[in-house]
Amino acid sequence: MANANYPQGHFCWVELCSTDWKGGKSFYSDLLSWTAEDQPIGDGLFYTMLQKQNLDIAAMYQMPADQQAQGVPSYWLSYIAVDDIKAMTAKAKELGATIVHGPHEIPGAGEMVLLCDPAGAMIALWQGKGHKGSQRKDEENTPCWFELATRDPDACADFYCDLLGLQTEDKPMDGMQYTLFKDQDQVVGGMLAMNEQWPDDIPSHWMVYFAVDDCDKRTELAVSLGAEVCVQPIDVPEVGRFSVITDPQGAVFSIIKLNN
Repeated sequence: MANANYPQGHFCWVELCSTDWKGGKSFYSDLLSWTAEDQPIGDGLFYTMLQKQNLDIAAMYQMPADQQAQGVPSYWLSYIAVDDIKAMTAKAKELGATIVHGPHEIPGAGEMVLLCDPAGAMIALWQGKGHKGSQRKDEENTPCWFELATRDPDACADFYCDLLGLQTEDKPMDGMQYTLFKDQDQVVGGMLAMNEQWPDDIPSHWMVYFAVDDCDKRTELAVSLGAEVCVQPIDVPEVGRFSVITDPQGAVFSIIKLNN
């Protein structure tokens, strides 16, 4: 995986923008047994590679002061691989996305664009060059699932399928309709509709799941490290046991112990 390109439409990277870079680095290192490699990007600023066995899993950086002044909470951002960033940016705009910034080049790594889909969920597109993305996935303490919670599932299904050439498959799950995004026979992510039970102040969003060895024990560890639990550990039939956690700096993510 370290030198391989991700196929277009597949999630390839996750990145944490934290209001407390040092605190966040300590939290995730303790929770997921990651090590950190700080790469200087400015005066006292770093882009930190979060690693497992010296291979890049994710990254994080300090939120700029102007965003903090606006009350922006810490957040995880997911990246989807594309083959032509400029063409995909133009197409995304035609399909109703809002371009937040980019596309622009990250020297030596690749090109990215940050956008909001038609329902407002933020996502990044990435054309990897020197850095393709996560070098380990779908194993303990690495990203294993990406899930869109949206108030307009029909529009989002059309958007991601038209943009990336994906297909959808509806999958009934625990009294709700769950949608899988697929690249041919390979499932790349999921989507659920936000109903009236979701608070109005929670926007549409992509959630990253990290695979863990024991959901309950890791949830307890997260709490001991200063996190809050949004959803207590719960079983999903035929899938696994997961929880939703807010880290001490305010970023929301999920952990899951998969059945297989």
